[in-house]
Amino acid sequence: DLDEELWKLGIPAKTKHNEVAPAQHELAPIFETANVAVDHNQLTMEIMKKVADKHDLVCLLHEKPFEGINGSGKHNNWSMTTNLGDNLLDPGKTPTENIQFLVFLMAVIKAVDEYADLMRVSAASAGNDHRLGGNEAPPAIVSIFLGDELTEVLKSIENNTYFGNHSSIQLETGAHVLPHFIKDTTDRNRTSPFAFTGNKFEFRMLGSSASVAGPNVILNTAVAEALAQFYEELKSAEGDDMEHAVHELIKRAIKKHKKIIFNGNGYTDEWIQEAEKRGLYNLVSTPDALPAFIEEKNMDLFIKHHIFTKDEIYSRYEIFLENYIKTIEIEAKTLKEMVTKDFLPSAAGYAAETAENAQSMKAFAASVPVSKAEELVNFLGNIYEKLSIELDILSEEIQQVESREFVQETADYCHKTLLSTMENIRCLVNLAEEKIPDEMLPYPTYDTLLFSV
Repeated sequence: DLDEELWKLGIPAKTKHNEVAPAQHELAPIFETANVAVDHNQLTMEIMKKVADKHDLVCLLHEKPFEGINGSGKHNNWSMTTNLGDNLLDPGKTPTENIQFLVFLMAVIKAVDEYADLMRVSAASAGNDHRLGGNEAPPAIVSIFLGDELTEVLKSIENNTYFGNHSSIQLETGAHVLPHFIKDTTDRNRTSPFAFTGNKFEFRMLGSSASVAGPNVILNTAVAEALAQFYEELKSAEGDDMEHAVHELIKRAIKKHKKIIFNGNGYTDEWIQEAEKRGLYNLVSTPDALPAFIEEKNMDLFIKHHIFTKDEIYSRYEIFLENYIKTIEIEAKTLKEMVTKDFLPSAAGYAAETAENAQSMKAFAASVPVSKAEELVNFLGNIYEKLSIELDILSEEIQQVESREFVQETADYCHKTLLSTMENIRCLVNLAEEKIPDEMLPYPTYDTLLFSV
């Protein structure tokens, strides 16, 4: 049904399969030109919701709807082709193709290294903050995965040494010959946010609810700037000098930008420490990331290439922050209402019922032990008291959010203070839920939600 609805609109939906989490599914289209793909992706999200509703289901595009279970994201497959359809990120089989590939590869590496903060901004949202860094989502640190083989090729170029490929064939990089890469050698590090996958890059930080327009605008602009700088360096070279100039340019680019390349496990604490040593950004939250949008170097990039004016940059920065604040504020108010009106009465009701049952048993036979029942009643009573205190704190913090004037300061407050209180409330509710029977809970349990489809 979904395929038919998408095909009616000319959206080339192709691959569909179950994903890791219960009731989680993946849909992938055939690759298209970026601007068409962006529009089709937006339509796909809309159609998915409508088709789900038609079948009495709900399509959740939230990045992390369930704690402890894989979140949902998008993989933005990106490459560059000529007007004749030649892929500039395909290593090819001839020396000429190899040189071309290396120049464009290094342009991408340079762009991602110099504008990693903008790449992180492009994936920033309240929902995605819950997802990044766990359960097969990439970390918040932007790095590039090239695979061992391609990384060794770049090392050999940097050091003017020979490269022996996996078939033990010696290739002299001085002659600019590269192996034809096998996809499997570059494809499976799922902890990498930006991975080379044979003839394209895959940007994996994006959240499932996000438009893919912003990330592609940023990536295209950053790569355009890198290529423009390469052109300035090479435009005066001719003949044999051109070949030498290209080789030296590639070497310089590798030396300067190799710090962004990381083929290891992005989930480890060691990588966080290593990334700090390398001087890479670790922008954990949306309020941490968004100020990068108005960094001077980033504004200069957008203005130089006529993407945004200064006013447009600042307006977007403030809109992104306001969206974040409103999202957290709505979630806080929703949590407060759910716990106050539904969960607390449920907990109190079960505590009262347990106390009443214990009294009845004791009245029937004085020797009946009721210490565990009393323990449960006391436990739920303590949870009730703690939740009431936390809800009062949350109410005050919501008022603080509404009274603050500066959006960056308010967003920081939401992240550091409001979310912390919300997490405290969640933990208390979770503790009580373990004791309360399903039929007395006001909402479906994870079991019901995840395994009833």
